[in-house]
Amino acid sequence: MSTPITTRVALTSKLPNVGTTIFTVMSKLATETGAINLSQGFPGFDCSPELVSLVEKYLRAGFNQYAPMTGVPALREALAQKTFAEYNVAYDPESEVTVTSGATEAIFAAVTAVVRPGDEVIVLEPAYDSYVPAIELNGGIPIYVTLTPSGVDSPSVDSPSVASSGRSVGAVDSSDYAIDWQQVSEKITEKTRLILVNTPHNPTGYVWTADDLNQLADLIRDRNIWIVSDEVYEHILFDGRKHHSLMTHPELQERTFIIGSFGKTFHITGWKIGYCLAPKELSVEFRKVHQYLTFSTVTPIQYALADYLQEPAHYRQLPDFYQRKRDLFLAGLQGSRFTLKPAEGSFFQTVSYAAITDEPDYDLAIRLTKEIGVASIPVSVFYNQKNDYKLLRFCFAKDDAVLQQAAERLRQL
Repeated sequence: MSTPITTRVALTSKLPNVGTTIFTVMSKLATETGAINLSQGFPGFDCSPELVSLVEKYLRAGFNQYAPMTGVPALREALAQKTFAEYNVAYDPESEVTVTSGATEAIFAAVTAVVRPGDEVIVLEPAYDSYVPAIELNGGIPIYVTLTPSGVDSPSVDSPSVASSGRSVGAVDSSDYAIDWQQVSEKITEKTRLILVNTPHNPTGYVWTADDLNQLADLIRDRNIWIVSDEVYEHILFDGRKHHSLMTHPELQERTFIIGSFGKTFHITGWKIGYCLAPKELSVEFRKVHQYLTFSTVTPIQYALADYLQEPAHYRQLPDFYQRKRDLFLAGLQGSRFTLKPAEGSFFQTVSYAAITDEPDYDLAIRLTKEIGVASIPVSVFYNQKNDYKLLRFCFAKDDAVLQQAAERLRQL
């Protein structure tokens, strides 16, 4: 009998440039070495016992089957009420509020709803790593606007000095990534279909101003451009700053998918619950995609969150809570050779090590994890061409003792 001949079929990747994320790499290394993990952005403490009790209540009450595709009515209503109370903007809970299985799913669904093959999407980098894959999987073309720390000229995207080598293009003393709106304007073409924004910003901690909103509105007026606004850190702002959600600008609100996350707000990143607020015509298209991604999100947790949202103190106390942690971590770095500007928002702090070494940031992040036992994220990974400004990102959403121990180790440099 002859041996059958089999032909191996080659699979062509839709994301040929995507590998294991830096967050997985650094967290795995931290576990292997026993290092303090200030790399991946998740709280190092548990959520409220009250919230856990509410989940248990609904689990035991039998709320364990599929939720409605758009989210349980009680949670959509609670979100609409919270949004109006915080921002004085009304969203119809029936047609304009959608619960999702995490903010990443919501971002993907929003991008998919509006981006067609050949459409250009403006991305302000450094950018969270899920944005560009979502664009590319939908046939879109990412157009990068490179934001740089204060006092550093933005390198050309064609510059060989920042291509795959990851070499430094300048040393800095702070991380004030103000948006260059002239550069954004120059990148807009007739093919531009979407702009993806993030405030408060990960990884830099920059918080948009009212002027930023006005500048964006001026640029897209009379153009067929939509916006996805990642606002998952909306309640984590410092030094009295206000969150200028894009929904608060009437011209922007009618074109914008607002993406939120309960995971960041209530220390429940493992529950993967997010949401999208968008005008009815946008929500219709958003929901068409959402229903074939996850269809619905875990039911008892939705009911628990609907109850938990009734007390505004649960999220209004976050600025003070996280500012104290930010300040504790920064106080621990006093006397070190790091330089920095305190983060304006989010639970991340970037620091410059330019006065210490000229190592590539990726190499230093690996070395610090192994040698002094503190894991961080090299900021170059958030850039398309791995621009290395000698910055590391640390997550300070950790217990106080952990932050103090990490800072003590970092002072050794």
